[in-house]
Amino acid sequence: MASRYAEVHAAWRRDPEAFWREAARAVDWIRPPDRIFDPASGPYGRWFPDATLNICHNALDRHADGARRDQVALIHDSPVTGAVSRFTYGEMRDTVATLAAVLAAEGVGYGDRVVLYMPMIPQAVFAMLACARIGAVHSVVFGGFAAAELAKRIDDAAPKLVLTASCGVEPARIVPYKPLLDEALRLARHAPARCLVWQRPQAPAGLVPGRDRDWAEAVAAAERAGMRAACVEVKATDPLYILYTSGTTGLPKGVVRDTGGYAVALAWSMPNLYGVAPGEAFFTASDIGWVVGHSYIVYGPLIHGATSVLYEGKPVGTPDAGAVWRVCADHGVAAFFTAPTAFRAIRKEDPDGVLRRHHDLSRLRTLFLAGERADPTTVRWAEQGFGLPVVDHWWQTETGWCIAGNPAGLGLLPTKAGSPTVPMPGFALKAVDEAGAEVPPGTMGALVIALPLPPGALPTLWGQDGRMVDSYLSAFPGHYETGDAGTVDADGYVWVMGRTDDIINVAGHRLSTGGMEEVLAAHPDVAECAVIGMSDALKGEVPLGFLVLKAGSARPRAAVEGEVVALVRERIGPVAAFKLAVAVDRLPKTRSGKILRGTMKRIADGADWALPATIEDPATLDEIGLALLARGLPAERPAVSPAVPGPETSR
Repeated sequence: MASRYAEVHAAWRRDPEAFWREAARAVDWIRPPDRIFDPASGPYGRWFPDATLNICHNALDRHADGARRDQVALIHDSPVTGAVSRFTYGEMRDTVATLAAVLAAEGVGYGDRVVLYMPMIPQAVFAMLACARIGAVHSVVFGGFAAAELAKRIDDAAPKLVLTASCGVEPARIVPYKPLLDEALRLARHAPARCLVWQRPQAPAGLVPGRDRDWAEAVAAAERAGMRAACVEVKATDPLYILYTSGTTGLPKGVVRDTGGYAVALAWSMPNLYGVAPGEAFFTASDIGWVVGHSYIVYGPLIHGATSVLYEGKPVGTPDAGAVWRVCADHGVAAFFTAPTAFRAIRKEDPDGVLRRHHDLSRLRTLFLAGERADPTTVRWAEQGFGLPVVDHWWQTETGWCIAGNPAGLGLLPTKAGSPTVPMPGFALKAVDEAGAEVPPGTMGALVIALPLPPGALPTLWGQDGRMVDSYLSAFPGHYETGDAGTVDADGYVWVMGRTDDIINVAGHRLSTGGMEEVLAAHPDVAECAVIGMSDALKGEVPLGFLVLKAGSARPRAAVEGEVVALVRERIGPVAAFKLAVAVDRLPKTRSGKILRGTMKRIADGADWALPATIEDPATLDEIGLALLARGLPAERPAVSPAVPGPETSR
């Protein structure tokens, strides 16, 4: 169908408040908004300042009390444990209402914080919604964080209660959560007095008398007593959750998500961006510990009346590179959302898509990518192999939903390889120079968003309005600094080439490492790659590429390394000064799949570095170090001071 994007975007441009007032009709309000935006509140203003609602009611009760009571709301698929479970809207509402009563009995109420340290199990979703039901503020900490990092988040949020599970389940191991929580509570200065523990049969945990309570026993007792909590009325501007992202001082930044604006943004995005209808299945292969999981495993699909798939597995290894296609087929998925890293992993193991052909994907319409930059080679491979639209879109923890994308529900626009397409309504995006002046179309600059940010984006940081201003709003007055660099072309398409600290300066030339990665990824033997800027006494910085070759590639590593150097020289030019590529078995990544480029740069520069808290496998950093030592690196040269990272990004 012809795209309606231009007319929808123009309507927002003409009258932003009228646009969001209309979008707000998709939400059930207790007190509907009279005022749409208050520019005098908070660091840059607040949305729906006089409205009240309950987001758990919007996600569960209104469906459970209506025609969707017996529709499946949540499917939990756990290939490692061999379990698949389904919960209807009616069942989920009753389960969440009982758990919310348990939380209330533990003294949790309106405005109190609750920390969740949970694996990808249904109880984690129930817990988030139970907090929202009684007006408590949840803060989900990704299960991959070590005790010290969990303790920092506990100290900042000062929760009244912690909810956890005894363990997480990985393809090759069981990860005990409870010992990590015990150590975190020992380290924390503001440890709560009570914990609720969901016991998993793979590794039951010992409970601390007087502090820990068995989750299942507490819920069973509440059920016998007929305890169910009603939905509490909260202000639209009340915080729904705190989600921590990395800070430059070692203290995590607590991104606040308010309730009303978030509900409106997600309700708009489900049909218009993702093109999903109520009753259809939406599969987001993320983790609830990350923003994507919050927005599009939990709140977005349920507010919209869709069926959400919660997957406790990996794109490969559970059991093979056909795992996600099996999930899509088994559950009739209409739209699948994952990270480019997952596609690259699948492509490496199954480059010809043999495993995909074993599954009926007739109901799958669209594939969505976010979480990092989607290189054109991977996008083209997916488009050609699947015969489906592949929608790259760009957003951040801070924004809560998509900044730029291709709105499937409005009719897809023509794509341009390497671009996430166009800004969504609410995001007045432009590229600027260091002085904040907008640069000509196609010119590299810092990507900024004119204030106010739209509904759904962070209004502030937890307890730190000043830090909010310093971190995001001070560098370019009147604008939010995304921390990403890129261009906006003459057609309004956005090109996000990486973090602003991923733009390297080679002898005075500002060059994008993302552009070089595109060239490396185009080599037929390269499955995955990363380019960093390595300090150089003569040129300031020079690029250094890392390659992972496709499984089964018979080419000598040295040959491929030489060929990609020649490709960069051919396609970007000698100005890139790209002279060194190193093939490795694996790239170091976080547990959410982001490549640890900053740490790789510090290793290459011979600078001090610390083991990142979220690293998937520490041995991968040793492999990088050994590979560089074999090339005589790091050489004696001035170390570049580590660049100050900006907001965590999906690119």
